[in-house]
Amino acid sequence: MTNRIWLAGLLSITMLVACNKDFLEVEPKGKLIAKETDDYNLLLNNIDLLNVTADTQVPMGDEVVAVEPWLSGATLRVQRLFKWADDVYEPNENNPEVIDFMKQVYVYNKVINEVMNSVNGTEQQKRSLKAEALAGRAWCYFMMVNYFGKPYDPATAASDLGCPISTQSDVTQQKFTRATVQEVYDLLQRDLLTAIPDLPEKVYWRMRMSKTAGEALLGKVYLTMGRFPQALEQLNNAFTDLQGASIPVRLYDYNKELASGGVFLPISALGPASPAPDAFVESIFVKNVVNYWAFTNSELVLSQEARALFQTEDLRLKLFTGAAFGGGTYNTAGVLRRMGMPGIAVNLGITLPDMLLMRAECKARTSDPDGARADLETLRARRIPVSVSAVPAGMTQEQLTDYVINGERVREFALTGNRWFDMRRMSVDPLFRHKTYVHRIYAPTGASQEVTLRPERFTLRYSRLTMDLNPGMTNNP
Repeated sequence: MTNRIWLAGLLSITMLVACNKDFLEVEPKGKLIAKETDDYNLLLNNIDLLNVTADTQVPMGDEVVAVEPWLSGATLRVQRLFKWADDVYEPNENNPEVIDFMKQVYVYNKVINEVMNSVNGTEQQKRSLKAEALAGRAWCYFMMVNYFGKPYDPATAASDLGCPISTQSDVTQQKFTRATVQEVYDLLQRDLLTAIPDLPEKVYWRMRMSKTAGEALLGKVYLTMGRFPQALEQLNNAFTDLQGASIPVRLYDYNKELASGGVFLPISALGPASPAPDAFVESIFVKNVVNYWAFTNSELVLSQEARALFQTEDLRLKLFTGAAFGGGTYNTAGVLRRMGMPGIAVNLGITLPDMLLMRAECKARTSDPDGARADLETLRARRIPVSVSAVPAGMTQEQLTDYVINGERVREFALTGNRWFDMRRMSVDPLFRHKTYVHRIYAPTGASQEVTLRPERFTLRYSRLTMDLNPGMTNNP
């Protein structure tokens, strides 16, 4: 292998059927050739921009426990992720948390750097495509810095190591060094603020970036940075622009959709029925990863403590089962395995429930408790019978913030991986930074052993192969 693993596999980019192969060739340096503006439009329909394999975050959430004998039958990678091990990968294995996203960055960089010089397109079309690529690149780097960089702390971000930044579509690039966390977040803000004015005004296709998605992503970036007023502004903008969507975008009402004639019925051994990703109306911008722990894998289940957060009437419990896949029985009382929804994929992009809960948190933190309760109850009334969906009254600002992060977000996103990213940002939040996280492994006898998360493992380490092929790059401790 002559190229660094950082950009390994980029020449295997697979185009959707809609793309004509005759316009896309590979030069000796590995550079894709596109000339017309529509060629760059087709590049953004690349199936590699839709799917990722990095399911890393699911095993690391603290709402998850592991059960034997299923855990011992899982891959070493899964066992190590669950145990928050220092080294997750074998010496000859790649980090999917690198390869998946850098493949996408390559395509986005190509569009960013070249589309304005393309032919047979208007200035507006070119600017819009460049904006989509800038926002898509920002999403990639947001994911990578949240795998490999320390949680954003304004006091240390300028010296904390983040991830390498590449802004060129050149697979022959040889040298990679890690930018600081602050440098990565500066890039995210710069890309998104540049992109948003030129992004498509309407949500017109869930597979492509829109103004709503760009604003929501910037809101998530600000939320992760602890800049709650700025996050609230962007999220409000996103909701305003969402009103002009040209495709259906709304919350599913579980009171209807899990009842007779609902779109989520029938519920089979694989879970509830589910619309296809491009028809799932809660999705705004789709970046899918298969969640095998909502499919055929049985080793990771919802903890008893997380189960206790649900009201008895909460219809989200219908997305879980007390049986292992294939009918096995858990000897640990109270644990639940997730089943599907939506399908077997988790959307790592932008979804309406996440937007509502992020805005509720921002409102709680910026002294708007009534607004926070309204957003929470908008979601809860579609997950629980309306008669019991009210948010408890009389909470302090801290209690209401806790209710969002450690309550409703856990209930809504249990066993989907979202919890890991919340844990990371809580670790530097003055309200929650002293919180400890424990994983338990249950033996068939019911006995358990515990693993405690150390602060160092809020970051992943790069694999040995990645480090060997990038000499001089610093790994995490």
